Order: sequence, then C-alpha cells, then structure tokens
Amino acid sequence: VHLVESGGGLVQAGGSLRLSCAVSGRTADAVTMGWFRQAPGKEREFVACITWATYYADSVKGRFTITRDNAKNTVYLQMNNLKPEDTAIYYCARSNYGGIALREQDYAYWGQGTQVTISS
Repeated sequence: VHLVESGGGLVQAGGSLRLSCAVSGRTADAVTMGWFRQAPGKEREFVACITWATYYADSVKGRFTITRDNAKNTVYLQMNNLKPEDTAIYYCARSNYGGIALREQDYAYWGQGTQVTISS
C-alpha cells in the first residue's frame, strides 16, 4: 500500500488549501482514512478521519472538511480559514478497519507528508 500526499504550500492566514492523498495497492473506500499533522517541536496529532462518517479535531472543526473519491482512490482535506497554528507537516494514513480512528496506532499505512505553512 502506497500513500502520496500533495497540495501543501505557503498561504496567508485566512486562505485555503486542499490536500490530496492518492492511495495505491489497496482500495481506500472500505476502511478508515485519516489526516494527522505534526508541527515543529510537537507530537503528531489527529486532524480528521472518514469512514461511514467524518470526525474532526476540535481545533479544525468548522474549517476543515475530509472527503473521499472512491473512483479515484483518493482522500482530500479541504482547509479553509487557515491560521498560523495550522502550520505543520500533514500526513495521510490508512487503517485496515472501519470505524472512528483517532490514534496513530489505529492506522497501518502512512504517507511521507506534505508541508503546510501559514503566514500571519
């Protein structure tokens, strides 16, 4: 299983970005897919996941939206009203199971990450 993130970059506060995660090797439609992020000097943290429902960290609720395109085997993270504290490397992850998954250990496969930098 191979996950490749894209769509990161540098934007000003208040701007938007859409991250993509292309999954190959196995389908992404029957299992939980998630996004995590790691800011400099901090531990990696949960951002959002999608299974039969979606779930978000409180810090991004109302600003970020996770979706999936099963035909393209791709998961997206639409990020609006970005803040400097959203600056981090964003990682896509695939679980081997369905259901809400909030912990790193719930996921078996990870991408290499994409850098998101928000300037104030």
